[in-house]
Amino acid sequence: MAHKKENYKMNEFAEAFIPIIAIIFTFGIPGALIFWALYIKHKERTKLMDMGLSPQEARDYFREMEKKPKNPLGTLKWGILFTMIGIGLFLGILLDEAGFKDELTGVMVLVFGGLGFIIYYFVASNKLKKDQQQIQQQNSTQN
Repeated sequence: MAHKKENYKMNEFAEAFIPIIAIIFTFGIPGALIFWALYIKHKERTKLMDMGLSPQEARDYFREMEKKPKNPLGTLKWGILFTMIGIGLFLGILLDEAGFKDELTGVMVLVFGGLGFIIYYFVASNKLKKDQQQIQQQNSTQN
C-alpha cells in the first residue's frame, strides 16, 4: 500500500514539471536561437573590422549580402511541399479510419513530402531550361 502512495506522489511531482518544461521550450529555445544568431553576426562584424574594414564598410558588406537575389521558385517549392504533405496526411487519416495501421499516416506524409520535392525538381528544371533557351534565342537574334 505504501508503494502505491509513493508512486502517486512521484506522478504528482513529475506532472508539476510539465508546465515549467513547456515554458522553457516555448520561450527558452527560440530565445537562445535568436541570441546565437545575433552573437554570430556580431562576431562576423568584429572579424571584418579586425581585417581592416571600417564599421560603415562592414555594414555595407552585410547590406550587399542581403540584396542577393532570392530563389524565385522558393515559394513554389514550399507550396508544393505543404500541399503534398497535406494530401499524405489526409490519405493517412483515411487509411487509419479504414482499419489500417496508425503508422501509415507518418509514412504517407513522408512519401508525399518526397513526391512534392520531386515534382518541384522537375518544375524548376523545366523552368530553368526554358529561361536558358530564351536567353540563347535573344543572344542569337542580337548577333
